[in-house]
Order: sequence, then structure tokens, then C-alpha cells
Amino acid sequence: MHIVLSGYYGFDNVGDEAILFSIVQALKGINPDIKLTVLSNNPETTKATYGTDAVNRWKIKDVISAIKSSDGLISGGGSLLQDETGMKSIPYYAGIMKIGQWLNKPVFVYAQGMGPIKQGLSKWMVKKTLNKVDLITVRDEDSKALLEKIGVTKSSQVVPDPVMSIDAQSFTNEWLKKNDVPSSYIAVSIRDWSTTVDYKVRIANALDHLVQQGNTIVFVPMHGKLDEIASYDIVGMMREASYVAPGDASIQEKISLIGQSRLLIGMRLHSLIFSAINHTPFVAISYDPKIDSFSSICEQPVAGHVGEENWDSQAIITQVENIMANEANHTDLIRGKAEVLQKEAFSTPQLAVNLFSQSNL
Repeated sequence: MHIVLSGYYGFDNVGDEAILFSIVQALKGINPDIKLTVLSNNPETTKATYGTDAVNRWKIKDVISAIKSSDGLISGGGSLLQDETGMKSIPYYAGIMKIGQWLNKPVFVYAQGMGPIKQGLSKWMVKKTLNKVDLITVRDEDSKALLEKIGVTKSSQVVPDPVMSIDAQSFTNEWLKKNDVPSSYIAVSIRDWSTTVDYKVRIANALDHLVQQGNTIVFVPMHGKLDEIASYDIVGMMREASYVAPGDASIQEKISLIGQSRLLIGMRLHSLIFSAINHTPFVAISYDPKIDSFSSICEQPVAGHVGEENWDSQAIITQVENIMANEANHTDLIRGKAEVLQKEAFSTPQLAVNLFSQSNL
């Protein structure tokens, strides 16, 4: 069996790379002989990292050739069909799915987070494309509701994010030991976001207070240099000392860094998911509905939204102190939620393999 994988791959975003890692591992777990070709921004690195084939996602002839020789196309996971970050994402990913449809290949939408989709043209493209795919799975109820709202009549199934299938227990890192970081620390995952709210100042003030209370802060940049820069922005606003882990650390190392922390303060969705698969409590800072959705699924608090003024540094401090005051119960809570999601996450790759197997009969 030969499957082509389309997503935001090869851009050094550890969240999306973790999605790819988890999908590859899950599919190979079902069929060790499966052939996988990834549409990547950096094909050579993708090949070396995941042991798959890869083609340049921008070379349409190569993309068409890969899909033509395959048994089917997987689109996702991640937040591919959205126009929040620009108007190119939806035409690209919908276009890749359309190529699959024109070549009469089954198309499987894999645990995607849908939206925001604000423009009328974007809604039309998503509706026209998804109504003709073979199977749709989405990662939360909000995504399912959005598709129904914009006129997607093809039914969709809610499944966990693919990264929930990762077994984090064996992952380690050497960075903590090399830098003499205390064994008890709070992990922080931050990103840039365009807003008039001074959210970085609020986070810096909250972290200063937590350090003054005897806590250690370790920033874990999820999107390479971009999040590393954002982390150092906050470090520069703080009066107290903190640590910043390398932005180019591996997926496994970042999972370990978050997993060994007492708790996470996180903006990036996959930092929250890394926290969940380690059964580590988290406090979210939201910039997108997907953050609120996952926090709700895990019953973890959202301290504030970077686009809203109705929160301050004390909101973060209060949520962190609430968790640390009753740490065992919070750990048990997220463990219970995560274990259910981890079991359910293994059903999605099986759905994909079943679909592509049936198309060969």
C-alpha cells in the first residue's frame, strides 16, 4: 500500500512535525510494509527524519506523480483549512485534495482542526472540496460544527489529535542536566501573535512572581527560531532569571522537557498536547479556538485570551497556584482524560488503512 501525506510538513514547526511523526508511526504500526510519501517543504530532511519518501510540496508535477502512483491521499492533521494566517492555505490544501479527486484516488481528512474560515470564497472552496472527499475526521466538536455551518453535508467524525497516540514515556533529553536546571520547574511555551493586548508583559510579570515564590521557569520553543525569539522577548521583560531550551531540539526532546515539568503554561496547541500525553497539568493562554477546545476536553484552565483585555498576570498566577496546591488531583484528572484520548487516537489510522484497502478491492 502506498499513501501520500499532505500537511504543514517541513517547516520546522514541532507541532506539525509531531503530527507527521505520530501518523507515520501509527500507519507503520498497522502495516510495517506500507509506503509513505510526504509532501514536504524540505523533502530531504523529511526523508532522513521519518524514514519515508518525500517530494517537494511546491513542485506540482512531482505532487501529481506521487498521488497518481498511490492508493490514496491523507490530508492532515493540523489546522490546514483556515484563513486566519492568510489566504493561501485553503487554496493550497483544497487544491491538493482536488488533485487526488481528479485522479480518482480516495481522500481521507485526518483529524484536522477546522477554521477559522472567515472569507466567503474560503468557505465555498472548503465546502466544494470536502463534500467530495471519502472520509472526514476532525479533532474537536467545534470543527465539526463549523463544517456543518458552512454547508459541508458530508458527515464528519470527531477523533483525537494524532499526537495523542504518541507514547511519551521513553523520551529523554540531556539539556536539563547539561544546564544544571533544577528538577522541579514550570515549562512555558509562547508564540508571537498580532494583537493590541500586551500579553507578553502580563506573562513576564506572572513568571517573575512565580520565580520569586521559588519556582524555576524553562521556556520550550515549539516553532524553532520564531518561538525562540518570542521566548527571549519575554525573558528580556522579566526581572528574574529563567532558562530557554534550544529551538532546534527534537520532537522527543521537547516532549521530554514538557513532561518532566511540574506544569506547563502554554500558547501552542501541541505544547498542551505534549503536556497531556505526559499527564502533566497545564494552564493555557489562548489565541485561537483550538486552544479553548483542547483545554475544555482535558478540563484544564485557560488563563486568558491574547486578543482580550479581561485578564492580567494575576489570572495566570492564580491558575498555576491552584494546580500546585492540589497537584496530585490535577495530575490524576489529566491522566484520566489523556488515557481515553490516547486509546481513541489509534482508531484514526485504522480508518485510513481500511479506506485505502477497500479502494484496491
